[in-house]
Amino acid sequence: MLADALRTVIDFPKPGIQFKDITPILRDARLLREAVDVLAAPFRAVGVTHVAGMEARGFMLGAALALELGAGFIPIRKWGKLPWNTHSETYALEYGTDHLEIHQDAAGPGDRVLIHDDVIATGGTARAARALVERTGATPVGFSFLIELGFLDGRALLGDALPIEHAILV
Repeated sequence: MLADALRTVIDFPKPGIQFKDITPILRDARLLREAVDVLAAPFRAVGVTHVAGMEARGFMLGAALALELGAGFIPIRKWGKLPWNTHSETYALEYGTDHLEIHQDAAGPGDRVLIHDDVIATGGTARAARALVERTGATPVGFSFLIELGFLDGRALLGDALPIEHAILV
């Protein structure tokens, strides 16, 4: 079971944070396949043309989801990491602030983008990713997370206009 494979690392990256380590899922081919299947299922029939994954752990399953859904992959990276013209968005984390970027030509009108990350905590990263996708002219079709930290209620920040799916609820 996916939830049983998670490892909790106390006080990482800062004191008071209980980091959910997904590497035990990634190293097991059966669990990795299960995660991709569970995450792809709700979005198979919505015409996803691209999956946008957030740096860095969102890249791993985001790219696998894109392949599973027959879609392209869009990296959303930390500030200064993309080599082309970008849109940028500042957002709040549960332990600070950061910046995300997307290539301006990563998607456009007519594209339907699933936004993926490994975890939703307070929702700030996902909300910033949605804003970036919208700035390309594409249409976000939903959010996909391996883990939802339900006690932080990050989905409230995202609203209820788009589907929000997870494989593991903590």
